[in-house]
Amino acid sequence: MPRPLTVVVPLLDEAPSLRELHRQITAMAEANDYDLQLLMIDDGSTDGSWDVISELSGADPRVMGIRFRRNFGKAAALSAGFEAAEASVIVTIDADLQDDPAEIPKLIEKLDDDSGDGPYDVVSGWKVDRKDPWTRRWLSKAFNALLSRLSGVELHDHNCGLKAYRSEALDEVQLYGELHRFVPVLAAARGYRPTEVPVHHRPRVHGKSKYGASRIMKGFMDLLTIKFLTGFGERPQHFLGSIGLASFLIGAVWLGVLAARWVVSRLAPGLEAVHLHETAALYYSLALCLVGSQFLSVGLLGAMLAAFFSSEHASYSVAEIASHPHTAPAEQPKLDVPHE
Repeated sequence: MPRPLTVVVPLLDEAPSLRELHRQITAMAEANDYDLQLLMIDDGSTDGSWDVISELSGADPRVMGIRFRRNFGKAAALSAGFEAAEASVIVTIDADLQDDPAEIPKLIEKLDDDSGDGPYDVVSGWKVDRKDPWTRRWLSKAFNALLSRLSGVELHDHNCGLKAYRSEALDEVQLYGELHRFVPVLAAARGYRPTEVPVHHRPRVHGKSKYGASRIMKGFMDLLTIKFLTGFGERPQHFLGSIGLASFLIGAVWLGVLAARWVVSRLAPGLEAVHLHETAALYYSLALCLVGSQFLSVGLLGAMLAAFFSSEHASYSVAEIASHPHTAPAEQPKLDVPHE
């Protein structure tokens, strides 16, 4: 019996490559006996990509196209694809033909591997021999090393577009902004297990890269966002409040020392009077107290917001439930259990 598989392709202005990509993905699915659902998400293309998608979906019932009214970003495109996906295994691949669809069975095989540390819930491609300019390769290495260090998820290529997921892992991941490259990290924060496999990478044939120099700063800002979300998303006061409390206490102690010096200089005979308004330490102390108060206030507001919105999403992830076979359904615990 064919195995259901959904392939999600987010794209922006990739019209020249879509027919060939469709041919390669369908050939891979037929060769490996996959029941294919191919989702092409047009993220506001202006080059005729939607005309090609409409043509492909009209000729092949396995193809579905989703067109955005404007460019909302890759994270939004992936979210739309995940929402429409029907299979329990979902693969993402970029539309520029640099990722090889023939590598998809390798990712799925690793997803099913229950030997060693398996089974896994997320399998990311690792472009060992990357066919990109050396500047992008070295920046990517630095970014991946830093992300692995900060998140604890050791992957060589977090940003590879070729990934395979179990659908239940994606059910618990919320994407927005430019967090699409951090899906393995977000899934790992919910207790799912990521890994990687080396994949073949090809030179770009059509179009041009969508990643410019501006992505460097955005990427490192996103790193801080991910670190905060995965480490302190449910308890922002632990992070912001700790900084604020430390700053406030240092400023308060410093002010106390200055006040003591002021009193002593006026009570003890022979000592030159201390004029606090002429002392730079006074202003540093006041600044530390003010900054500390701000951090404490923001941390408190963050904690209140986290408490308010936590009712919408479970703060835990249940793998499975064991109970006596004769337990009545009404007696079963009402927990958020991923779909099988």
